[in-house]
Amino acid sequence: MNRLCIIILSVLILSSCHRDYFVIEGRLDNGAGKPLYIEELSPNEHIFIDSIILDGQGSFSYQYKMPYPSFYNLHATATDYVMLLPQNGETISLTGDYEHLETSYEVRGSVGSLQLWQLQSYSNDGTERLKEIVSLDQLNQQQCEGDTHAYRQAKRYTDSLYWDVYTEQSDYVKQFLSEHRGSLSTLIALYKPLGRDHALIDINRDPSLLSYYDDVLGGLKESMPENPHTVHFQNSVAHLHHLYERYQQQQGVSINVGE
Repeated sequence: MNRLCIIILSVLILSSCHRDYFVIEGRLDNGAGKPLYIEELSPNEHIFIDSIILDGQGSFSYQYKMPYPSFYNLHATATDYVMLLPQNGETISLTGDYEHLETSYEVRGSVGSLQLWQLQSYSNDGTERLKEIVSLDQLNQQQCEGDTHAYRQAKRYTDSLYWDVYTEQSDYVKQFLSEHRGSLSTLIALYKPLGRDHALIDINRDPSLLSYYDDVLGGLKESMPENPHTVHFQNSVAHLHHLYERYQQQQGVSINVGE
């Protein structure tokens, strides 16, 4: 009997590994009867795939055969979504709160999606700390109204708090890029901001950071050279190098991008 169970389990594992589709399933609090929308983030556009209606318990299950490894979004609203990085054969389990999907979700059963969840979780922490710093700065402005010297001192303190958070978030992203080299998740990490618009790998501030783009591209070319995301990113990196070479010529300086 034990031997039969082992054989059946092995067959199930092998069959799941060779499925030509992935499955998303889960249960979301406060989601009973509400819709989720799934779309692919192709290299050039967001492609609507389907809508999913959660049942009376907020549960759902959906399967999809993807033509190549890519990113997929599950939207509760236009601004509240979960990003997934599935592989055919995976069964992705998702939990969270429908009303606060991006900040509450957890995911299992998918290596790439788990990487993106870890990245998002750390980013969420940085965003919350950034909000606290902004609130503190606004309070300082009110309390120091008319006292420019006092506000400047307070501002130096909040600026130092900001740079502490920025540095921690930037260091995390750089470590993430190194640990997950060759994964499409590095593309998301590379462009990850602090908050909504504070670039963590900011090549406009420091052009030498373009070396991170080169390294991400190198990893993707090794692991999935024909993937459309890799091809598109290769063109983007080539364009960035062209822009900085032209900038060097115009300014008459050497930036040494990528060294």
